[in-house]
Amino acid sequence: MWRENIDILIDHQCPQCGAPAELAETDRLVRCSYCKVNSYLVPSRYFRYRLPDKAPSGERLVYFPYWRFKGMIFSCLETGIQHRFLDASLQAAPSPFFPVSVGLRSQAMKLRFVSPETKGWFIKPTTPLEKVMEVFLERVTLDLPGTVYHQSHIGESLSLIYAPFYIGKTVMDAVLNQPVSQKLDEPFDLNQFRGGSVDWKIGFLPTLCPNCGWDMEGSRDALALHCKNCESVWQASKEGMTRLNVAHLPDRLDEETVYLPFWRIRADVSGLDLASYADLIKVANLPRVAQPGWDNIPFRFWGPAFKVRPRSFLRLMQQMTLSQPRDKLVAQVPKGAVMHPVNLPVSESVETLKLNLAGFMRPKNKVPDTIPDIRIRARSYLLVYIPFAVRHHDLVQPQFKIAVNRNQLALAGNL
Repeated sequence: MWRENIDILIDHQCPQCGAPAELAETDRLVRCSYCKVNSYLVPSRYFRYRLPDKAPSGERLVYFPYWRFKGMIFSCLETGIQHRFLDASLQAAPSPFFPVSVGLRSQAMKLRFVSPETKGWFIKPTTPLEKVMEVFLERVTLDLPGTVYHQSHIGESLSLIYAPFYIGKTVMDAVLNQPVSQKLDEPFDLNQFRGGSVDWKIGFLPTLCPNCGWDMEGSRDALALHCKNCESVWQASKEGMTRLNVAHLPDRLDEETVYLPFWRIRADVSGLDLASYADLIKVANLPRVAQPGWDNIPFRFWGPAFKVRPRSFLRLMQQMTLSQPRDKLVAQVPKGAVMHPVNLPVSESVETLKLNLAGFMRPKNKVPDTIPDIRIRARSYLLVYIPFAVRHHDLVQPQFKIAVNRNQLALAGNL
């Protein structure tokens, strides 16, 4: 069930010309090498994949569903915040006839999207994802030393993976053509499961700017697309493209620069005075003396809008929040600049708010008693690009004394 951090590979066909393509699990923007058309993939709720089969001709395939979770788990303990990367799968319908998980097959085999053209009986998931997540989190919690006061799962990739089987004298694995159950005492009754054929389709959006009609750009795993013609940034959903409010901190660095994206979030915090910069100084016990007017500077949470290793993610989130960039922002993307792609949605950053607070609250011995009762509700957000100087091993923001390892950014694509 527990696997190393490796991306799923998916066989795919271009929706425009039908040419074959190979995608990684995190790919969203697809450029066909044949017709040169860009398409943006949008699932209804989550992607549904199927393992390839080698069943004998004429066998009716039965596809059994598995929930797959992939992401970072952060746990608040009395001793501090611990983190773990989790990649796991589990049955999406309870049954003793089928394996508990897909094991390593999603790493070793290329998957395909489930589509209406896929023949076979697809068993309907009956175990809610929330219940499966409870199992995953419980297994993580068992390995932790002490009581867990709060948990967040971030950077997650949720999907359904369907494994093929067929029914003979036993339930047969259609990947290896080997039995996975004991000999059946009576005929296998598919009616004990809800299911049938499928009509799911992957949505494809054109990557033309809704504002000016220009071709938008982005990396393969980008969650936000940039139009260089009208300098707008758009986020895709099944309803279409939505324009994002963006800004950037002016570049005052006299060297090569890369802009990293961050989510700046205004939120209501119940049970704690944390509405202004002056409040932050008290809550975090910062070595500063509050100045006149700081009561009028709104406090905001900050979090990376890009994927990075758990330890670095936690550090960047807290460093940016404690820095509270107060220089005047320019309400547009940095023109002509190198911008790191946005590949972590704002919903994930919202999930980190209580985790962020637990990290900088002082004194630390009050965190276990305080954090469980605090409620945080996000009110508004802004995508902000911050300039980082390119050094040999790191990207450095000297004003806020923040560094990001360049190799970590390069290898974060399959998180």
